Amino acid sequence: MANRLPPVVIDNGTGYTKMGFAGNTEPQFIIPSAIAIKESASVGDQSQKRLGKGVEDLDFYIGDEAINQPSYATKWPIRHGIIEDWDLMERFYEQAIFKYLRAEPEDHYFLLTEPPLNTPENREYTAEIMFESFNIPGLYIAVQAVLALAASWTSRQVGDRTLTGTVIDSGDGVTHVIPVAEGYVIGSCIKHIPIAGRDITYFIQQLLREREVGIPPEQSLETAKAIKERFSYVCPDIAKEFAKYDADPAKWVKKFEGINAVSKNPFTVDVGYERFLGPEIFFHPEFCNPDFELPISEVVDDVVQNCPIDVRRGLYKNIVLSGGSTMFRDFGRKIQRDVKRIVDARLKVSEDLSAGRIKPKPIDVNVITHHMQRYAVWFGGSMLASTPEFYQVCHTKADYDEHGPSICRHNPVFGIMA
Repeated sequence: MANRLPPVVIDNGTGYTKMGFAGNTEPQFIIPSAIAIKESASVGDQSQKRLGKGVEDLDFYIGDEAINQPSYATKWPIRHGIIEDWDLMERFYEQAIFKYLRAEPEDHYFLLTEPPLNTPENREYTAEIMFESFNIPGLYIAVQAVLALAASWTSRQVGDRTLTGTVIDSGDGVTHVIPVAEGYVIGSCIKHIPIAGRDITYFIQQLLREREVGIPPEQSLETAKAIKERFSYVCPDIAKEFAKYDADPAKWVKKFEGINAVSKNPFTVDVGYERFLGPEIFFHPEFCNPDFELPISEVVDDVVQNCPIDVRRGLYKNIVLSGGSTMFRDFGRKIQRDVKRIVDARLKVSEDLSAGRIKPKPIDVNVITHHMQRYAVWFGGSMLASTPEFYQVCHTKADYDEHGPSICRHNPVFGIMA
């Protein structure tokens, strides 16, 4: 029975793909969303070339293997969360399912994720690949933001579980602020911030490059990434933080030790201001991006203010973090403080305008952090796919054969889990 084997949950991100089986708390594999293929240099239509004869079609690598294949061309089929090269994506799924998960697709239902504002055509292409190429029995395409909301339920009582909230989803390539009301994304109010994990890494790399001499140039990016993940945190006040470091450098400056990949000699890096300056670009984007100056807390406030008035309290009360770039210590606390400040200032203005006659009811601002943040989307998918209700909302192979791929243009929001 297809129903008895656990569904497969695959979350394709711009930077990394998370995959595993429903019911687990974390994904079995987290691999870069990259694929390496042999490409001939001759002129012509590449997609025709790729349909090569026989063996070439099976000769490709995905994930970490793809990144260090010297004689292959490394491609990233997903840009800003949206799949751009379907030909490559099909091959990516092929190895993900057979080589990594070692699953027989005909025996498992599948839950895939999509970014908010994904086009209906993209859902159709996904359904075609899944039903035609892999012959799966059932497919559900879930919106990442809704899964992230579901994942935040781990940190609260059953009675407080809600699918209304504002999701701050920040991965490697892009950061979105997405308002969700009762499981439906309010598409017209989504804002994206052109700053994410990769930009923090580049920023730290640049700070280190100006000061540290011992880092081997070809390793500077991975060194910056390791420093970001190991030592960075968000500080409440940047001026005080500088003063603190200047007063007692020995206490605050950390040492990072690495090994030169070529000469095998060890090297050390002093990690100072980078610890708090890296994540600070969320709150002061002008440090690294001259075209964008809105701090993340103001973007969150703008998003909620653009939403219908009757859901705003719910959206302020449930601001959920999702994705690896929200893992910095005190990140949620600082956003909560800044958003609260903006909201209170607005209430104060309206009170002053009424000369004290109208006392607005205070607005509760609450940022939820939980230990599933890094793979929140995948974990939310794993939770929802392990409920019996999942099989009722899936589009089945029989539906697909009868009506065609257009059935996947709409995926029902499945309800607040009882």
